[in-house]
Amino acid sequence: MEESREMNQEIQSSEILFIYDAKLCNPNGDPDEENRPRIDIKTQTNLVSDVRLKRYFRDYIINKYGEKNIWVSKVEDKHVTSDEKLKSLKINSPEDILNSCIDVRLFGATIPIRGARGKSLTFTGPVQFSWGFSLNRVELVESSTITSVFVGREQKAEEGEQTYGTMGKDWRLYYSLIAFYGVINGRRAKKTGLKKEDIEILDNILWKAVSLEPTTRSKIGEKPHLYVRVEYKNAETLIGDLRKYIEVEQKGETIRDFTDLKMDFTRLVNALNKHKEDILRIYVNYSDEIKEFIKPLEDCFKDMIQTLPHGINEEKYFEKKQL
Repeated sequence: MEESREMNQEIQSSEILFIYDAKLCNPNGDPDEENRPRIDIKTQTNLVSDVRLKRYFRDYIINKYGEKNIWVSKVEDKHVTSDEKLKSLKINSPEDILNSCIDVRLFGATIPIRGARGKSLTFTGPVQFSWGFSLNRVELVESSTITSVFVGREQKAEEGEQTYGTMGKDWRLYYSLIAFYGVINGRRAKKTGLKKEDIEILDNILWKAVSLEPTTRSKIGEKPHLYVRVEYKNAETLIGDLRKYIEVEQKGETIRDFTDLKMDFTRLVNALNKHKEDILRIYVNYSDEIKEFIKPLEDCFKDMIQTLPHGINEEKYFEKKQL
């Protein structure tokens, strides 16, 4: 009865604004372009795919709570087929996957039907993010060539090492302030059984994932600055891409750090204020660096603001038996 009640929780629509920066790293390389950072050539803005953002979220959960909670993942660090993933989870139906895997309830997935060759079910996720883009014009680090030196295979150390050099590209940006826009569709939430607790986990973990997961050589240097989720009183209200209401001004000739930018959220506050009667709550997490810029948002919606993280017990959430 409890599980049935949770599966039928009413989910309202929400809009998400998530901003983080990337300093002297490669936020999202393009494999077709020597892994260069994705850049809109005409606007000189950095592009980051929604897949990259969701990968951080999934990896955080896998690394801390195990791969059984995530559908789109490797099994024992190996790429596997959908059937092999089903076997690893020891479940037999799409309904079981919905109960077990938070990423399916959030983002959706295509799931094969066991015993029905070539057939599958597609769940469109109620939580969708657009591609992220930088709020500033970006610059590539001037030198991107790296050299690696290896000992020759057939030479022993005592005979005098034969070395070989290889050259490659190490593409990085000096600085990128990246903004994502996301939507939670209240009507679509019923299709995947999305729970309110799942959304609380998203609010909490997306921030931590971008803080802790980018620790590879090319990704280290990323930090979250602002997460805002506007929850409406119904499943009908949506303002639209919240990024268009943010104004960013460059202070000097170059941008190398967050302190080289000035942000203005006045237009965002005004846009939200027009829909104030439709807003149930605004969930906010922010860095010390951006605090001064979002004060108008806190002042205007002080009775609706809830500071993150939520008090949900993540360990119990992921440890509980969901099947």
